[in-house]
Amino acid sequence: MCFICDRIKMIKNAQNPYFVKELQTGYVVIGDNQHFYGYTLFLYKNHDKTELFQLEKAEKMKFLEEMSIVAQATANAFGAEKMNYELLGMGDAHLHWHLFPRKTGDIENYGNNGKGPVWWYPMEKMYSDENRPSEDELKTMKEKLLHELDKILLEQK
Repeated sequence: MCFICDRIKMIKNAQNPYFVKELQTGYVVIGDNQHFYGYTLFLYKNHDKTELFQLEKAEKMKFLEEMSIVAQATANAFGAEKMNYELLGMGDAHLHWHLFPRKTGDIENYGNNGKGPVWWYPMEKMYSDENRPSEDELKTMKEKLLHELDKILLEQK
């Protein structure tokens, strides 16, 4: 079983402390490490397809729409100046979006004088245990994100 499938199984068993909300095509979770405060993931529900282009058109459009809603809610909840979106998959082929709220100076002086993608920041610093939210911080983050998600979803009805 893949890492994302393991995390989804934890959600279904009410054992994933990072879980925020289930949407039609996926699950919203706060990232384990928070160097980029508000880092959120949107996990596709199924492992049967590993490429965005493999999804049927209606499913693909819904997945993209929901990812965009999650990104907007993340930006609102965590005060992003800009959002970065990534759908990678060489580490975990399971479809999932990385949503990074970005702020000036968040990669310090790495990259191009402090500007560039999140991956220009050293991995050992980004994934340091010091960047894991406490239980109270995680609870607050989840509440903020859920509030923004529910607000956007209500506005769209």
